[in-house]
Amino acid sequence: MGSEWISVNGHSMHVRRNGDPALPVVVFLHGFTGSIATWRTISSLLEGKVHTVAIDLWGHGLSDKPDNSSDYSMEKQTADLEQLFNQLGLTKFTLVGYSMGGRTALGYATSYPKRIHRLVLESASPGLKTETERSERKRNDAKLANRLLHEPYLDFVDFWENLSLFDSQKSMSKKQKEDVRKERLSQDPHGLANSLIGIGTGSQPSYWEVLTEQRYPVILVTGSLDSKFEAIALEMKILLPNVQHFSVKNAGHAIHVEKPEEFATIINEIVNPK
Repeated sequence: MGSEWISVNGHSMHVRRNGDPALPVVVFLHGFTGSIATWRTISSLLEGKVHTVAIDLWGHGLSDKPDNSSDYSMEKQTADLEQLFNQLGLTKFTLVGYSMGGRTALGYATSYPKRIHRLVLESASPGLKTETERSERKRNDAKLANRLLHEPYLDFVDFWENLSLFDSQKSMSKKQKEDVRKERLSQDPHGLANSLIGIGTGSQPSYWEVLTEQRYPVILVTGSLDSKFEAIALEMKILLPNVQHFSVKNAGHAIHVEKPEEFATIINEIVNPK
């Protein structure tokens, strides 16, 4: 167990596995500016209950940062995940995705549903509904990518962690805030820029119209303080045929970071129901 680097379509993907492989498998996909480090506490809390597999998506953590932004597209990344899971011998698992990782998890599940035992989407969206919205978001993502490439990276991190989306994180402990900032500062700005262009919200397909076709169980997890994603979850809940929604009190966008015990309890209860 521990860190592994798996060759996928000519690039190296970093994976960390923890726990007995005979236990139910839970795969974790992080958000933008994140890495497998974001799941360290959750993996520890689930020790002895599940086998965890955390993945650094392209451009993040210790995985490769391909030069071509097209390598980060939803179609490419989900196909690469499928190849990775084949190499890891994972046939059926619970897939958990946070924010950008949630979008990627949903994209993967819609393309490869046979592997999905259940899908957990933490503060995630099925994308933007109209081409106008997507075009505007693409322009904004391109501006952010330009900042990453031409401004000091420390300035970008300061800007990013002061977004209103993360206001609730200001009440976290000093240690929690230091860990989150350290993880963000460890990223490669070129990898992040390519990720924004290739798989940013403006570039990803909209999955709203196919939600009604998803037959695997979907668990939506949002923070009560994150009004935007609470509203998105309620919309998704109407369309998904097999769905549960957990709203975690006094949590914002990153529930697994802000309220790790509550988040781990949700994962354990859905994977190991009594």
